[in-house]
Amino acid sequence: MSTQVQVVPASTAGAMIWSLMKRGLNEVLRVPGAAVPGMLAPTIFLLGLTAVFGNIKELPGYPTDSFISFMVPVSYLQAAGFSGAATGVNLARDIELGWFDRLMVLPVPRWALLAGTILSASLRVLLPFSLLTIVALIFGAQWPGVGGIVVAFTIGMIFAAIMACWTVSLALIFKTQSAAPLMQAGTFILVLFTAAYAPLELLAGWLHDVAVINPVNHVLTAVRQGFIGGITWGDTWPGLVVLLGMLVGFAAIAVNQLLKFGK
Repeated sequence: MSTQVQVVPASTAGAMIWSLMKRGLNEVLRVPGAAVPGMLAPTIFLLGLTAVFGNIKELPGYPTDSFISFMVPVSYLQAAGFSGAATGVNLARDIELGWFDRLMVLPVPRWALLAGTILSASLRVLLPFSLLTIVALIFGAQWPGVGGIVVAFTIGMIFAAIMACWTVSLALIFKTQSAAPLMQAGTFILVLFTAAYAPLELLAGWLHDVAVINPVNHVLTAVRQGFIGGITWGDTWPGLVVLLGMLVGFAAIAVNQLLKFGK
């Protein structure tokens, strides 16, 4: 008895990815209130820290005379984390409602079910990025130039996709929206335990040691370039390598959890 293997056309997988991307983006229009926290939280964080710790720029050796310029890239990565967390929570909701089970029976590759959802996170993050940029410039941040904006936004979008992979994995493991705090905590740990508030040279103790070994510090350095100086390949490529490694690793975890889903 012969076994026939069904080959799914690439167009079918592409159509599924596109449909799930549109669904994720349409949620912003259908439920705009759900997008507000992810836009306001990083902005409030940026303005609050600038108001409280803005005089840190007076320390000898601080790389810029504008603390808000130093902090904008941190808020970009936080916004990417919020976008990724929202993606995981939305998937957990779909699992709770049984809608995701219906997707699982469709004749499409399993990775396509995740790709559209994850890619939508990298596009939705452009909303908080735009708000952060406008607010930061109003309050005196240095204009990074078109090149600086392109580099920051591109890296931030990739980071949002990575965080979406992480939160999607948690959603597939726990199958409940109650895992939302854990989704957000992962992003905060990765971003804040870097040279977020001051360069490595001015950090001390355990925070310095953790920031040195935290690979996301290279991502933050790449995003920060245009805001505190010029853009160089030497500060860009380490961040790209880290992003590629994280994307491959977290995507593999997400696909593995999807293959286990329902078993």
